[in-house]
Amino acid sequence: MTKDFYTAVKERRSIYGISNETTISNERIEEVIADAVKYTPTAFNSQSGRVVVLFGDNHKELWNITKEGLRKIVPEDKFAPTEERVNSFYNGYGTVLFFEDTSVVESLQQQFALYKDNFPNWSQQATGILQYVVWTSLEVEGLGVSLQHYNPLIDEEVSKKWNIPSNWKFIAQMPFGKPTAAPKDKEFVPVNNRMKVFK
Repeated sequence: MTKDFYTAVKERRSIYGISNETTISNERIEEVIADAVKYTPTAFNSQSGRVVVLFGDNHKELWNITKEGLRKIVPEDKFAPTEERVNSFYNGYGTVLFFEDTSVVESLQQQFALYKDNFPNWSQQATGILQYVVWTSLEVEGLGVSLQHYNPLIDEEVSKKWNIPSNWKFIAQMPFGKPTAAPKDKEFVPVNNRMKVFK
């Protein structure tokens, strides 16, 4: 690991300029993501997160599916910026797809009826934590990453193309690659407006 935890938290950003190159091996990418899947905490230890990692032509196909899906709903005279954005993801090295296993959530709802209404919320919290751990881990390894949400527009085609189980709910897409541009400056609301401390 080239960065300590606190530095990684501070430097993790949305990077849209990425290339079809990597800073680490595919094996290392898989290892980092597998560790995130294994060790990210979940309510009731549900371990409901699921991921699919796409490299090469599979990665490109995802963004072709996305572009063609968007072409059907975005007016032609306004499509150029949309296409440019999707092409920036296509030009990356790979993509992580995030899912939640709804059968796990439903099983917990049956087992613990008192908390039934909470389990879908806890599932969303769990996938958010998993996405953050993967994102920050890839950033530590020198990759540029962003998080995208083209759901439900591409859900059906993605499920067909990669034989995704019907109980996996598609949540987000995370394209990554070697950074080609620095992120834009980020403005921060003062922390004292967002945090209270009582001693």
